[in-house]
Amino acid sequence: MKTFKILGLLLAYPKPEIIDHLDEMIAVLAQENLLPKRALKKVTAFARSLQGRDIYEIQEDYVELFDRGRAHCLHLFEHIHGESRDRGQAMVNLVEAYAEKGFYITPGELPDYLPLFLEFLSHCPAEEATELLGDPINVIGAIGIKLKKRKAPYAVIFEALESLSRVKPDAAMMAEAKAAPVEELTAEDIDKDWEEAAAFDNTDVAGDDCNSCSAFPNAAEALKEFTDPAPQHLNGGQ
Repeated sequence: MKTFKILGLLLAYPKPEIIDHLDEMIAVLAQENLLPKRALKKVTAFARSLQGRDIYEIQEDYVELFDRGRAHCLHLFEHIHGESRDRGQAMVNLVEAYAEKGFYITPGELPDYLPLFLEFLSHCPAEEATELLGDPINVIGAIGIKLKKRKAPYAVIFEALESLSRVKPDAAMMAEAKAAPVEELTAEDIDKDWEEAAAFDNTDVAGDDCNSCSAFPNAAEALKEFTDPAPQHLNGGQ
């Protein structure tokens, strides 16, 4: 189902080619009709709002929201394992799970990046995809709550994901997320993030795991079916 892929693209770093094909994505969401009406309406309104804005402003807002600080980090295991050794093994396990389904990631991609995980779900049958979405739903729900507290428009994408999952987020964990203070980064915090990222320049190790600007290098490949002029590629199928 392409709905999962589209939601992932809407959460990826907003490159011009993504913005240029929002009309096609909106049409597919309506065609597949997988989202509940309320969620579809909100996601459509969000996508339309991007079309009327300057691309550099969109990108600046995105970086401020997802790349500075950990509260909204789109790397799922960051919220579960942090920097512990368990995270590495969890990454390996996830890559193997993808491979078992014939889904292989490209160099530079981390398997726990939410848009990539949603790309993977788009290759699964709808029933299986909605079931697998339940695995990280507590993390997804918590990020959504934190975004809503900041009145960030991206919160509607997380609401849409919750509506698709067979499993609902744990009430106690969501209450904890609601009670947590809104993360406010100081200039020192931002400088520290940049220093950590620079320390890993020209290496194969990711220093700033929440750097979403380059986390989905295969986004152009995911967009191919929306750039293909043949209309049949916009109807159904995997």
